[in-house]
Amino acid sequence: MFWIQSNNYSTVPGDLSHLDYTGCREALRRRLAEPAPGRIQLVTGPRQVGKTTLLLELAAELGERATYIAADGPEAALPGFWERLWNRAEEVAASQGRTNVVLIDEVQHLAGWAARLKAEWDRLRRRRLPVHVVATGSSALRLASGSNESLAGRFERLTLAHWSASALARTFNLAPDDAAELVVRMGAYPGAMELRNDMPRWAAYVRDAIIEPAIGRDILALAAVRRPALLRQVFAVAAASPAQIVSLQKLQGQLQDRGALETLAHYLHLLEEAYVMAPLEKHASRPARRRAAPPKLVTLSNALLAVVDPRGIPDAAREPERFGAWVENACLAFAWNSGYRVAYWREEPMEVDGVIDGSRGSWAIEVKTGPFGVAEVRGLLEFTRRFPRYQPLLLCDPSELPAAARVGVPAISWKRFLLDGPNAP
Repeated sequence: MFWIQSNNYSTVPGDLSHLDYTGCREALRRRLAEPAPGRIQLVTGPRQVGKTTLLLELAAELGERATYIAADGPEAALPGFWERLWNRAEEVAASQGRTNVVLIDEVQHLAGWAARLKAEWDRLRRRRLPVHVVATGSSALRLASGSNESLAGRFERLTLAHWSASALARTFNLAPDDAAELVVRMGAYPGAMELRNDMPRWAAYVRDAIIEPAIGRDILALAAVRRPALLRQVFAVAAASPAQIVSLQKLQGQLQDRGALETLAHYLHLLEEAYVMAPLEKHASRPARRRAAPPKLVTLSNALLAVVDPRGIPDAAREPERFGAWVENACLAFAWNSGYRVAYWREEPMEVDGVIDGSRGSWAIEVKTGPFGVAEVRGLLEFTRRFPRYQPLLLCDPSELPAAARVGVPAISWKRFLLDGPNAP
């Protein structure tokens, strides 16, 4: 397990419900300082981004005022475990006259967890007991399956997102540009950082601690997946097409086991709910046109690309096209992970790589990792002419910033985007 020091993150929010580690920790601190019992705090997010570490840090800060339990631990299976948990929380609150906080890690492992939490929360409210509750889960899918029905009106959800390049730089004392390169080449899982110079061990970690639990357990446990092998194939084929627009018919043709188009669309949605992959819609004013257009497949961490692609990590000099696709995937994934609504736009022969909307503004972005001219930004200019509320933004190599100035398009380096987002200076 890794430990995260204080103030190691910068926050680049597109949506206040998607937070980095520090943002999530500070939000919880504020909410736990409110009169208890407040709403149940549900923290969801990808595997291996620090949810357990966050609860342990809060437990250490709160001391005797906190009761931490791991719902996937052996003690959780013992008879009377649930009752003892709440009796202890009440006793601590009563004996100390202070608010107690119950911290439940991997809550989805408890059978009927949502109904049980609802009953306890209602009892706390009726008796006005000063007890707060924080629970974590490894995917939106696992928490949503119970929370939306049983806990309606009783919870707030926070998403602890994939790490950014800025987080890596601050936490592991990396040069900012090196951290941005690392996000493109190997993703940003903090637990894998110590293995980054040993590729076989690093790849095994990503497969065993992230991919297999997410696809082999999280989704299969709670979603209707009648063909698990097909789900794995959909993930593998989609991950082999980073930042590519792929019709469901084309995706179907690359699978060993054919599935109905509705099934493939459903499996892509499940992968998104597990924070593995995002099938981006086309930007269009009419909903019917958005739904009819093929999705653009973005893998939400480039670590998954590096493990799935048999060719390994691309070399920028020898494989410029493949490297460019990985840079584009990393940039769009960063926007999605930051809580922005992300789409793409294409009207043949013109295209815009990403259309992002968030609380801090709206941008149309084009990603270029080599030389370019006016022809390569024509789609960006046409889109912003048609949709003037979007600001054009070109993401390019640092050496190409003068070329962007010559064609009259606002630009920042893609490394700076991965560090600071579209508001980068």
